Amino acid sequence: MKKEVLENIIPDIIIDLRGVECPLNFVRTKIQLDKMKNGQTLEVLLDSGEAIESVPPSLLEEGHKILSKEKVDNHYKILISKNN
Repeated sequence: MKKEVLENIIPDIIIDLRGVECPLNFVRTKIQLDKMKNGQTLEVLLDSGEAIESVPPSLLEEGHKILSKEKVDNHYKILISKNN
């Protein structure tokens, strides 16, 4: 997807998991995605380090799409499309 198109996507839900330890940040993201419909988008705020290194690959393994990953100050913002 082009960056211009992604900037127009308004997430259906936003969760802030900064300060949440691994693997709880993945578990909380997965629980939220389980409540959502296919095609809906979830924005997750994650800390640098282990969180951003492990959560996106785990979500890909679950069949979801990572639409964007952006560093903002000292954390990351990822946009996920629920796909299963």
